[in-house]
Amino acid sequence: MPRFIVGYVRLVDQFNRRIGRLMMYSIFIMVGILLWSSISKTFFMPSLWTLESAQFAMVAYYILGGAYSIQLNANVRMDLFYGQWSPHTKAWVDTFTVCFLLFFLGVLLYGGYESLMYSWEYNQRSRTAWRPYLWPIKAVMCVGFIMMILQALSELCKDIARIRGVELDKREEV
Repeated sequence: MPRFIVGYVRLVDQFNRRIGRLMMYSIFIMVGILLWSSISKTFFMPSLWTLESAQFAMVAYYILGGAYSIQLNANVRMDLFYGQWSPHTKAWVDTFTVCFLLFFLGVLLYGGYESLMYSWEYNQRSRTAWRPYLWPIKAVMCVGFIMMILQALSELCKDIARIRGVELDKREEV
């Protein structure tokens, strides 16, 4: 494989691995927010910001961790036949199906970008009592979609390399 493809795969995999591992620990932020929500409702005046903050934290957790999930092959797939196929056949099937993933992520990115621009232009706020701006979480979603597209392209390069008989990545155990 050309050096720039190998470099691209290494760069994207390394970046998404670091962000994914960081996002694994962000679940504690959401737990802390929900814990504060429970404490404040029980002992003090309930906080207005806790529910939406927990939702925003969960969105960031899932979206920014999505590329790492693709990298680890942790996605759900129907394994009627796939598990019994050779690595070469799996690479062919994955090469075909990643095109659908890229299309789907492209549609999500397009819709997310349009929504982000609308939110930015009109200073869109949530309709709750706290009324936070919505553009920051929409920006996080767009960044996450871009990361997933880059990772899907990296996986496509790895599958093409497997088809050609070359191994680009050495999968690490988590």
